[in-house]
Amino acid sequence: MRHLLVTLCFLAGAGDVVSAAEGCEIPLSEWRPREALKAQLEDHGWTVRSIKAEDGCYEAAATDGTGRRVIAHFDPHSFRAIEVKSGATKAAAFSAQGSH
Repeated sequence: MRHLLVTLCFLAGAGDVVSAAEGCEIPLSEWRPREALKAQLEDHGWTVRSIKAEDGCYEAAATDGTGRRVIAHFDPHSFRAIEVKSGATKAAAFSAQGSH
């Protein structure tokens, strides 16, 4: 959890993480490449499964450095975190499936 918080502080920059309801209103001409976001996330220990455009933001599906699954929305220009949802670790999800 600490690693996720450190990463979010970095990605949020000087500003705070805002609610997804605010969305992203960046003109397409100002969007940075998704490969740049992927590289930034990987530099912070994330394993990125996919990045797509969603409601004017980038949506990244990834696993953070602790193994926790993360779905995160980022401003496509600043890469500021807009919303981050984290779930169970892969090991915990596998364990829960096996217990049914």
